[in-house]
This record gives sequence, C-alpha cells and structure tokens, in this order.
Amino acid sequence: MRGKFQECEMSIVNLPRHFGRRLRQICAGARLALFVVLAFSLSLVGCREDSRPPDAPPGAVVLTAWFHSGRQAERRTIQDQIKRFNQSQREVYIRPNVIPEDTYNGQVQAAALAGDLPDILEFDGPFLYNYVWQGNLHPLGDRLGEEIQSDLLPSIVEQGTFRDAFYAVGTFDSGLGLYGRRSLLEAAGARIPTKPSESWSVAEFEEILADLAKGDPDGAVLDLKLNYEGEWYTYAFSPVLQSADGGLIDRTEYQSAEGVLNGPESVAALEHVQSWIADGYVDPNIDDAAFTEKRVALSWSGHWDYPRYADAVGDDLVVMPLPDFGKGTRTGQGSWCWGITLKCSHPQQAARFLRFILQPDEILAMTRANGAPPARKAAIARSRLYGNSGPLRLFAMQLEEGYSVPRPRTPAYPTITNVFERAFQDIRHGADVQATLDRAAATIDEDIRANEGYPPQN
Repeated sequence: MRGKFQECEMSIVNLPRHFGRRLRQICAGARLALFVVLAFSLSLVGCREDSRPPDAPPGAVVLTAWFHSGRQAERRTIQDQIKRFNQSQREVYIRPNVIPEDTYNGQVQAAALAGDLPDILEFDGPFLYNYVWQGNLHPLGDRLGEEIQSDLLPSIVEQGTFRDAFYAVGTFDSGLGLYGRRSLLEAAGARIPTKPSESWSVAEFEEILADLAKGDPDGAVLDLKLNYEGEWYTYAFSPVLQSADGGLIDRTEYQSAEGVLNGPESVAALEHVQSWIADGYVDPNIDDAAFTEKRVALSWSGHWDYPRYADAVGDDLVVMPLPDFGKGTRTGQGSWCWGITLKCSHPQQAARFLRFILQPDEILAMTRANGAPPARKAAIARSRLYGNSGPLRLFAMQLEEGYSVPRPRTPAYPTITNVFERAFQDIRHGADVQATLDRAAATIDEDIRANEGYPPQN
C-alpha cells in the first residue's frame, strides 16, 4: 500500500483550470518548487539516457521502461524478465529504470510536465484514468492479441479500460478478504464461509465478534490494518460501501459524490465499522503483528499477508469473504499495471514486451515472487495458491465471478481516494459519520466542478 507521500501526491494532481492545464496536473502551493526542480532533474536524466546501451543489438529499437521498486523479490523478477526478453530476440531492447515506490507517482507527474516520460510505464492501476485524461498513454487496442485478451481476468480488463478504450494491463491482480483462526471460530460456534456467496451478513459478523470477544483477554478480536496508510483505506473499505449499495461516487457519469458517498447506505455501513472500533473489538495493530502473535482471531487483509499468516498459524488458517452489508460481499481489486506512453514512437515494439511478460510462465514467475492472483486464467489454473485446490482460491473466485469492484474510473480518483482516507480516519476516531461524509462528498464535487467535469482532452 502507498505511504505518507501519497497525501502530497494526491493533492497536486487535480487543480482548477485557471492554473494552466499541465501545471494544474502537477503542482499545488508550496510544492511547486519541489516538482519543478524534480522535473528539471528528470529531464537531465532523460538526456543522459539517450545514449545507446552498449549491449543493445545493432539496429534494435531501444525502449525505456519505468517500474516501481516494490519488494525485493518482485523487483528482481521484473529485472529478470527484462533480461530474458532482451536475450530472447534482437529486434527490441528494453532499458529498465527502477523508481522508489513512495515517490513513484510524483516522479511520473514531474516527468510528464518535463515531457520526459519513458516509452513503457508501470503504474498503480487506479491512477490510469488521470494519466489518460492528461494525455499520457496510447490505447493498447488489439496489440496484445486475442489469445491474451480473451484469457485475462475480467477485473484486469475493467481496471485497464477507460472511456471504452483499453489502456493498461497487469500481470497480477489483488485479493482481499478475512483471514481467520479456525479453532477460535469453531469454539465460538461460527460457521466458516468458503465461497463469496456464503459470506456472513453484517449482523452475523457482529454476533461473531461479540462471541469471540467473550473469550479474549482484552476483547479486541479483529485487525483492520489501521496501522496502514494511504491507498489501503479506499481499497479495503470502499467495498463495504458497495456491499451496502452505496459507494464513493455516482458511477453513471462520475460527476458527483453527493447522495452516494454521503447517502444513507454508505453512512450506515461506516457506522457499523465505527461501532466495531468504539466497542473495543479492533486491535490498533501498531506493530502489524496482531494476527501473527495470535492477539486476534480475524484479520481484514490482502493476499500479501498469506505467507506470514500461514507460517504463524499453519493449518488453523482459513480465508473467508468480507461481510455482506446487504447487497452481497464485495472486494477490492486492482494493482500495478503496464501502459505505453504517447512519447513512445514504437508502440508495436513496446507491446511485444507486454506480450512477453503476459505469458503464463512469466506471470507465474511474478506471482510466485509477490503472492498475488495471476492476471490470466491459464496461469491461475497452474497456480499452487489460486488454482482449484489452492488455499487462496477464494480470492480468484471473487475476481472471476464479479464480486470485485474497480475503484472509480475517473480522473478525479486521486482526489477521491485522498478525501476518503481522511474521512475514514476521522470516522475511526469517533467523528459523526453523516457530517464527515457530507464534507467529503462536497470536497469531491468541488474538485470535479473546478475541473469542468474532467471532459476528454483534445
């Protein structure tokens, strides 16, 4: 998940038109000098990188690819994939550039301002829509080929599509659910759902929390990852709103959050979450060890926690869907993906690299490194974790069967997620839910109006 830098990132992306189109997309207030300097330095780097790599084959098209540093295993896998691609043929050569994750979006925005984007760009999926609106990405069209396109998870296609065009593709998606300790749940008399259609109702979930708390020393039996920052809150808790038939914004035209984010369904859903905290059921998890040290019976988390949870509790570990707030369980989706920038003068050759990393063997190499759900059904079928008998099969089912909801596909997303995170933090600390969401909806609508509804750029 994204860290403290995200608030700065989010606040600079969308500003009113009278600041100038490109400037508005990058800078705000005191941050202007920082990003101008950063843009200038990136521009100089781009000039230095124009020299041909010494190991590039004669006549090969040289393309630069940026990707985030991520975890060491994930970073090394991408680096190895680039080496394998470069060695597999002599027509295209990929030159990698690794950028720290915490500053990634800020550096991309600064490079866009400087006109110095790479040919191939990796980015966090929900930022796609703002990048497209800014005019930074080529549509992928049919460049991936029918075999790949038809085999992608529906969630991958949803995330990569904006205004009826497909712009970005990931080699993996993400999983979100409830991890539990079977022995404690059975002792509390709780049934254990194994499919999305079997999820606990919110009333049943709250009864289970109360029953678990009776046998717990401090009554805190649930981890909500309140130690996380940034994008976690939208990823993890907007599904609660959607499960209640609410949401972050009206998705028909993406022009207003009024009556949706602050509507009765969303308010009621977050009042439930607030009550879990107020009633003492939630461990603050400052050390991120509430589940592994067996302080709690349940953890609301993602696929990335499976390895250490399995190590901590072994066969006692169960993976379950999130509670149903009235309209069926919902789950987060989306992760890092790849696109081809408009700077790239050889998009067909760039797509050749994307097709390479979307081969099932390459997808599985990546998902063995990061533990994420594979992006293609052919790879899922071969996955130890997500295949038919895999311990994380539930996460694949949620993505395949329509229980996942993409984060809002609008250029206003950076504002939406920043506003929602701040609202959730206020609600977590006891603020009135209705009043807090009223303010959040008004802030989002103000941003959309200031940007004239985010119409397509010419």
